[in-house]
Amino acid sequence: MEKIKIGITVGDLNGIGLEVILKTLMDKRIPELCTPFIYGSSKAVSYHKNIVGIDFQFHQVKGADKYMPDKINVVNCWNESVNISLGKATDLSGRYAFKALEVAVAELKEGFIDAIVTAPINKEAMKMADFPFPGHTEYFTQRFEIRESLMLMLNESLRVG
Repeated sequence: MEKIKIGITVGDLNGIGLEVILKTLMDKRIPELCTPFIYGSSKAVSYHKNIVGIDFQFHQVKGADKYMPDKINVVNCWNESVNISLGKATDLSGRYAFKALEVAVAELKEGFIDAIVTAPINKEAMKMADFPFPGHTEYFTQRFEIRESLMLMLNESLRVG
């Protein structure tokens, strides 16, 4: 049986998103449960793995249709180097968060991945990047042409909608 393919958007490059993603994907059970795809840039992933100080192995791909099933795949949504300024809201960090989200949604719609997990965005940076939505939920509502949507957050003992 083929494992579920999970797209993970990087969120704000100047924020905590990539650190959380990398630390989560260090759990050896993850590749046994699913095939993860980080939507962003291998350069940004490498920068954050060096900041966090972890040995994080990944496979670079141009799209989720060309992936390694037992590896952590990084879909390069852009090729240029990005100036990362940790803790600062910038139009660039918003622009690249938006780009990663757009590529992941396109690949979900094409059927290359089965679901998307989003890392946090900085609403101020997204506004600077002309992101016309209050957040992810409204973006998904519009992109999938649905009337209503609901954000869910959950863990073992708490469910919030």
